[in-house]
Amino acid sequence: MNSQNNLSLQAHQVIREVQKAVIGKEECIRKVMMAILASGHILLEDIPGVGKTTMALAFSKALNLREKRLTFTPDVLPADLTGFTMYRKETGKFYYQPGAVMCNLFLGDEINRTSPRTQSALLEVMEEGQVSVDGVTHLLPRPFIVIATQNPAGSAGTQLLPQSQLDRFTVCLTMGYPDINEEISILKGRIARNTIEQVAPAADASELLRMQDEVRNIFIHDRIYRYIVSLIQATRTNPMTELGVSPRGTLSLARMAQANAYLRNKTYVTPDDIQEVFMDVCAHRMILNAKARISHLTPFSILEEILKTVPGPSLRKS
Repeated sequence: MNSQNNLSLQAHQVIREVQKAVIGKEECIRKVMMAILASGHILLEDIPGVGKTTMALAFSKALNLREKRLTFTPDVLPADLTGFTMYRKETGKFYYQPGAVMCNLFLGDEINRTSPRTQSALLEVMEEGQVSVDGVTHLLPRPFIVIATQNPAGSAGTQLLPQSQLDRFTVCLTMGYPDINEEISILKGRIARNTIEQVAPAADASELLRMQDEVRNIFIHDRIYRYIVSLIQATRTNPMTELGVSPRGTLSLARMAQANAYLRNKTYVTPDDIQEVFMDVCAHRMILNAKARISHLTPFSILEEILKTVPGPSLRKS
């Protein structure tokens, strides 16, 4: 318990360091940290200039992780991500040249502006933590986290992410515009200095791996498991959905709930841990049918209704 307390405090210190660079987005920062603790990947979907890239760079510095960044454009090739083999004349042998994903934290800027072929190169990387090049498998460093950004405004030059890839992102988050006081603070901070330089390391890769292990050990009662599955089942049977949340999404919801409990310094998951992250885990995994689109419904409105109608578990001893 003492070990968990100490590492949980460290996780909160990481959040405080990131807040030095990302002003006024406490909830979003906390949820990114939860996804990292859940050994997951994060999709930041928002308009340009609200701090998505700054968020990723601040986390890499606060966690002291080896970070690589790639801006996705139409000419980016799968080999730029996964690496490639080259023939070395001097030795008469082929050797592996690592790609951009050989790091601890991979930042993919504007992921929806590259070709589907390049996007699909991330599928094995995100799910299995490895790349296969010319029939040879290369393991990625641990921990490995993908933070990808995409701009939902405008479709010129963009390629929608396939559902199979969206499903590999643990959460999809938006940051939104800052309010007036937050924007004044951003303006003052950026004019005076580079805010990323103010972020100091609060943990390292080995400590993050220990945090992730502790998160996996957060207790989930059988009634909580049933509540999680009941919520997910409701997304599949809702008359307005064409495609509900996958079993991978069920696992992501449970892991995010564990990470939420961990940041609250609890050793077990409660229904509110699940409810707080339900939208972020599920909305990007749902496809609505024509009836829902005609009715101007959104995944968020349907998920809100599911939270209201699916009964929560009683945690009293029977």
